Amino acid sequence: MAYSIDPIENNCYPGTSVLVNKFDIHDEAKLNEVETVLVSARSAEWTAEPMVKSFDFAHYKAVHRFLFADLYDWAGQVRTVNISKKGTDFCPAKDVEKQADLIFKRLQDWKYLRGLSHDTFVEEITDFYCSTNYLHPFREGNGRTQRTFLTQLIRNAGYELNWSEVDGDLLMIATIQSAQGVMDLLQQLLNEAITERRLSSHSSPQN
Repeated sequence: MAYSIDPIENNCYPGTSVLVNKFDIHDEAKLNEVETVLVSARSAEWTAEPMVKSFDFAHYKAVHRFLFADLYDWAGQVRTVNISKKGTDFCPAKDVEKQADLIFKRLQDWKYLRGLSHDTFVEEITDFYCSTNYLHPFREGNGRTQRTFLTQLIRNAGYELNWSEVDGDLLMIATIQSAQGVMDLLQQLLNEAITERRLSSHSSPQN
């Protein structure tokens, strides 16, 4: 939860940077522990049986709500404060909705990335990753929401990406680099991790 922000502005417990939560946990390490367990289970549940298949911003927010509703009253709601992390400034809060419209309209125009060759698909999914990372629409839980949404989007397009096979430290470095406009490492990691999906006779892409 190492975002740079004034805690007083963002519903944190007095004197801490711990977000007010439904368990009334005031210790950041303990909250992280509980959050990891709950959200991991929720993410697996969504991935196994997605509840929304529209691939628009409403879908993206629905993923966040599903993952974090057990923890935060504001799950699924766009943040109202500006945030930054590890030297990266994310989209100003006042521009999130407008930027989201552009990002998800482009995704729709590209027919949700279906029917693309592997190389073109990797290029486009890398661009979408960078765009949604910059968007960072929520106060907390952006990375996990992004990965859960991307897993579903990638499967819908006929490919597969197993995040457990991606080196987390390298992905963090690649994400920071991509925020500065250098996407080579990120594209390399995704290229190596994305494979063509084998669909069963009962499975077919949506939309």
